[in-house]
Amino acid sequence: MSAGLQAASSSREDFAALLEESFREHEITEGSVVKGRVVAIEKDVAVIDIGAKTEGRVALKEFTGPGRDQPIAVGDEVEVYVDRIENALGEAVISRDKARREESWVKLEKAFENNERVSGTIFNQVKGGYTVDLDGAVAFLPRSQVDIRPVRDVTPLMGTPQPFQILKMDRRRGNIVVSRRTVLEESRAEQRSELVANLEEGQVIDGVVKNITEYGAFVDLGGIDGLLHVTDMAWRRVNHPSEVVNIGQTVKVKIIKINHETHRISLGIKQLLADPWEGIAARYPVDAKLKGRVTNITDYGAFVELEPGIEGLIHVSEMSWTKKNVHPGKIVSTSQEVEVQILEVDPVKRRISLGLKQTLQNPWEAFSEKHPAGTEVEGEVKNKTEFGLFIGLEGDVDGMVHLSDLDWNRPGEQVIDEFKKGDVVRAQVLDVDVEKERISLGIKQLAGDPFADAGDGIRKNQVVTCEVLEVKDSGIEVKIVDSDLQAFIRRADLARERNDQRPERFAAGEKLDARVTQFDRKARRVQLSIKALEMAEEKEAIAQFGSADSGASLGDILGAALKARQADKK
Repeated sequence: MSAGLQAASSSREDFAALLEESFREHEITEGSVVKGRVVAIEKDVAVIDIGAKTEGRVALKEFTGPGRDQPIAVGDEVEVYVDRIENALGEAVISRDKARREESWVKLEKAFENNERVSGTIFNQVKGGYTVDLDGAVAFLPRSQVDIRPVRDVTPLMGTPQPFQILKMDRRRGNIVVSRRTVLEESRAEQRSELVANLEEGQVIDGVVKNITEYGAFVDLGGIDGLLHVTDMAWRRVNHPSEVVNIGQTVKVKIIKINHETHRISLGIKQLLADPWEGIAARYPVDAKLKGRVTNITDYGAFVELEPGIEGLIHVSEMSWTKKNVHPGKIVSTSQEVEVQILEVDPVKRRISLGLKQTLQNPWEAFSEKHPAGTEVEGEVKNKTEFGLFIGLEGDVDGMVHLSDLDWNRPGEQVIDEFKKGDVVRAQVLDVDVEKERISLGIKQLAGDPFADAGDGIRKNQVVTCEVLEVKDSGIEVKIVDSDLQAFIRRADLARERNDQRPERFAAGEKLDARVTQFDRKARRVQLSIKALEMAEEKEAIAQFGSADSGASLGDILGAALKARQADKK
């Protein structure tokens, strides 16, 4: 081969190598981000040359958006994302949005790893929150993460670049969740730390009431809020904070406590005023009576305001002498003016015990004065129990008739069945115990005491005439003639001889003589014996008419004694 041909061949090879290298430098792959130059702008699209004689079209709207208002011009260099190298028209399919998104994802992932804030713009509202443009990447901003407090209208925030904190990222799903609230809380915490550092407990400052709740009011102290609790608004009882402060009102408060860890500040207004509890014992001596206004009623009593900032409690047990199990609201009402008595004052615990019933006369004392023991009263049967009757009496008090005071002769368990609830009965006052609030009554006492009526007419060993009331297997029930005394003669006392100790020998209505073997007025007991009478008569007859060894028989002696007694009766 000649030298000319060799030279020509070598030159062609060099050109081919250079051309291949040039193509490699401009090699474009689908799914990559490449740089291109704007070669023309036609209506709403920009024609971009991405190299290797390849052009693509990108809508102009992809170059604009929130925070990107600078227009593009021919000759500008831009980065685009290559979807396809060539379509049916022989053009490349490229996208500025996707390129920006890819670029943003890289920056965002780095910011997320380093826990750094990113800048973005809220541009649309979606279900549950808003969308944020993070320089091409679209993130979701939940409604709860917009602000520290709920925001009703987000319009003023839209279209304005502001910082966000990335909470979650998932590139595979293209999911980014951001928060504006976290940024605000961090900024606020920094401000609060600086502000709290300049405040001291005991300091008195001015603040503006920002919000009112059921338990107090939040006061702005110049960038940091403090809580003015309802109990620290006034020395008196405050039912609702709105009674003392209004939203927007400037108030002078005292810093009670500062928690430097949580940055919580407790405020007080009443601490700026004189403490009404100082010298309380001297102003309210025990047993003093005064008037007050009922401010609150609970299950256990009622609170009464004695002066602004000073309240006392009337316990339910000190409200009424007679109404024991009644709710305080049925005795007094809120705002009612009542007269009370000071029962106890405790300056340390800041408690005053009051009594309402002490201002009224004790009904048991009044009853005792008007109805001393022995007085006859009338009342309605309120209740029947296993141990007696409860009778409603004058003064709204009750008296009790014990079973043993219902009847002289019959058992109380039997007599109580004759009474029913609502019956009006008469009784005698037996005793009034004012301290224990008890009144003892008796019904049988109205009929007189048979033992008292018997007086000295009956004594031990006296022979009395009785009338048989009832015959029983164990003996006979009798009544002493000319008295109301009843007694039971046991079977063993019916006769001297055992064969004659038969109750059936007697009949109801029959009269007989018996000897009093026991008469205990205190124990209310009388015992009779026919046997004792017969033995006494025998002894007397022997003494008068002969002895057992005189030769006379016992029958002769008793016969003579009987005739002598009959003669005496005539």
